[in-house]
Amino acid sequence: MSAPLAVIIFIVCVFVAPMQDPFDYVRLAVGYAGVVVGQTLFLVGLDMSILPIGEIMGRNLIKLKNFVLIAFFGLVFGLLATVAEPALAVLARQTHILIEEVHEIVFIWVMGAGVGVFVAFSLIRIVKEISIKLVFALLYAAIFIMVIFVPQEFVALAFDGSGATTGDVSVPFILALGLGVSATLAKLKAVAAGPDKSLWDDDSTFGIIGIASVGPILAVFIYGMVLNALYGTPTVNPYDPVSADTSFIAVLLSNVGNIALAVVPLLVVFLPFQFLLIKMPRKDLIKILIGIIPVFAGLLIFLSSIDFGFAFAGKYIGETFLDPSRPSWFRWILLPLSFVLGAAITLTEPAVTVLGDKLEEITGKRIKRMTIRMTLALGIGAAAVLAVIKIITQTNILLFLAPLYAVALIMMKFTPKLFVGLAFDSGGVTGGALTSALLTPLTLGIAQAVATEAGPEAQSVLTNGFGIIAFISVTPLIAVQILGMYAAKHGTPPPSQ
Repeated sequence: MSAPLAVIIFIVCVFVAPMQDPFDYVRLAVGYAGVVVGQTLFLVGLDMSILPIGEIMGRNLIKLKNFVLIAFFGLVFGLLATVAEPALAVLARQTHILIEEVHEIVFIWVMGAGVGVFVAFSLIRIVKEISIKLVFALLYAAIFIMVIFVPQEFVALAFDGSGATTGDVSVPFILALGLGVSATLAKLKAVAAGPDKSLWDDDSTFGIIGIASVGPILAVFIYGMVLNALYGTPTVNPYDPVSADTSFIAVLLSNVGNIALAVVPLLVVFLPFQFLLIKMPRKDLIKILIGIIPVFAGLLIFLSSIDFGFAFAGKYIGETFLDPSRPSWFRWILLPLSFVLGAAITLTEPAVTVLGDKLEEITGKRIKRMTIRMTLALGIGAAAVLAVIKIITQTNILLFLAPLYAVALIMMKFTPKLFVGLAFDSGGVTGGALTSALLTPLTLGIAQAVATEAGPEAQSVLTNGFGIIAFISVTPLIAVQILGMYAAKHGTPPPSQ
């Protein structure tokens, strides 16, 4: 599914705006091949290890029969899975390049804490059967009240961080954790009282990612206010990503530690659970441990290939279309281009594939995995267009986000509960490593070109350039709820499970 993305990048970089250095084309080719190989290995290992670990731990959390312990382990799992998220490391590096006061490690742990707290809350919500529609309405009302007091430089960054925290590692694990808790509770209720509702009306299956995505927004809001109080208005540096002279081997080696950090914490938490509580057969345990190998290798190749072959292309494309030597209308070609790039990236993201597989499984194949993937692709394409318009016109991001979230929250009233949780989960999963590594440099490159063109009166690159993942997080809420309303009207509701 990564072929459309590669074709678009090559067409732009070969025919529309040819690159000057021939080695850059080698980088693109190596990047594409690595993305294909890495994604394949990662998805194979995912089915063998990360997904079973999450589901098994979710099912066994209920055995604790103590809300405090369930919440505590939910916090720990959410924190570790997020700190391990490669997409968040990408965003942290990009943010530190622009503003030195933002420490990469502190930023990552602040975001991880936000996710952990809300994973804990989400598990309690499932156990206590609190309405998911009420929860989302209250949480986003709190966000848009709190945003009044947040420094402008951290508003778009907070929403971007929300998408980046839920990527290739954290989404499969946290989603499987929630599904494990939900499935266990559903079986217990079915035994006690028998099934009494359609799966369309189930609000415990999905939603954990959507709720967890709120935590980083609030965490960065607080972090931004603290930094503003300590250092005042931040000084924004020029955006200059990794040097073009860096070799693929160097990129590969530099990512080994990050990928190990992405995998090892999950094992550190899982193995004590296995020996003390789960006690699965040795054969199954060995299969899970072996599955970690392709996960590690796949992530290492996938992310290194993105860093080496695709990330620089985003910045190059963004700056090229706003080059002063080109006609003024040339910049508007970025709108259809960004739509196609956004849609193509969505079809490539491993986390989106995982979500589609789970939806197909849960609905008994009544909704195909490609249906949700294409729905998200259209939504993300629209998000990319809105982000580019916002940057070129230097419009305040809240003038876009507030109406979009208002529409999404109003739509909850008319959407089946299953699709409300799915919609907010979808908003979280679409901001993975590939999205962060290509679209964020693209928008930062555009913002830097706009700032150079407009002079001293331009918005800073930090304020104007971030926001792409914010748009990517909100448009799926609308797209998936439309799909849900259509499915409820024209499809046969699947029975409860």
